[in-house]
Amino acid sequence: MTDDTISPLRRRMIEDMTVRGFTACTQRGYIAAVRRFTVFLGRSPDQATAEELRRFQLQMRSEGASATTMNAAVSALRFLFGVTLGRGDVEVGLTTVREPRRLPVVLSPEEVTRLLDAAPGLKYRAALSLSYGTGLRASEVVSLKVSDIDSSRMVIRIEQGKGRKDRYAMLSEPLLAILRAWWRAGRERNVMLPGGWLFPGRDPVTALSTRQLNRAFHAAKEAAGINKRVCLHTLRHCFATHLLEQKVDIRVIQVLLGHKKLDTTAHYSHVASTTLRAVKSPLEHLSQGPLPPA
Repeated sequence: MTDDTISPLRRRMIEDMTVRGFTACTQRGYIAAVRRFTVFLGRSPDQATAEELRRFQLQMRSEGASATTMNAAVSALRFLFGVTLGRGDVEVGLTTVREPRRLPVVLSPEEVTRLLDAAPGLKYRAALSLSYGTGLRASEVVSLKVSDIDSSRMVIRIEQGKGRKDRYAMLSEPLLAILRAWWRAGRERNVMLPGGWLFPGRDPVTALSTRQLNRAFHAAKEAAGINKRVCLHTLRHCFATHLLEQKVDIRVIQVLLGHKKLDTTAHYSHVASTTLRAVKSPLEHLSQGPLPPA
């Protein structure tokens, strides 16, 4: 889409986000949420009412939108009305959704192996291996460039991750081998451009989308015969949980995941099965006498 085809309202919102240092990923998410509201409204959103915002949220809920999706839309619309349009009065129609925190479902190492082996092609096997081997978010994986892989220091540079902070991720020898295999194959196919994306999309100029990567994950999951209710983000859960089960210090895992608070990382300790098995129940310390009569 060229500048000539972008509406003045959208252009101004993009400018407002750019001035505030929003990442390209965040900007795309905000624009997509506003576009969804515009479709619901059937007209430009600049004259929307608080009641229309409330009804939009009701429709999202009736369509089964998750709390994460709804809250992302709320953030985007609050920015549109509060910053770009200067209509803070309309924000009263927006409500964030609180959802009970559930324990994440994780795959066993054997299931992860089956899933990676079933990935549809080397590019997706490399991308999914990177997701599991580093614990990166899907948006961080698809935003990587070849130059972000530092094989001399064995780290991966993550620029402007969640919270707009740079950090480093671990790079293991097995992961480096898979990435090198993909890089060589990509070069042969002329899709690895100088200074370009590590995982190009259909057009090498653009990056692979999170939607494409998500589809590849589910295709691999089905091919591997995995019936658990898992998603692409599950690989991040598996990374943290499996490290905990290997007795890696939780503060190290916190840094690798890019969590601000240790409490967020500690959530994974509830699903680390080897940690649970290592603890002896007080019942085991009791003398085992004969069972009482029934």
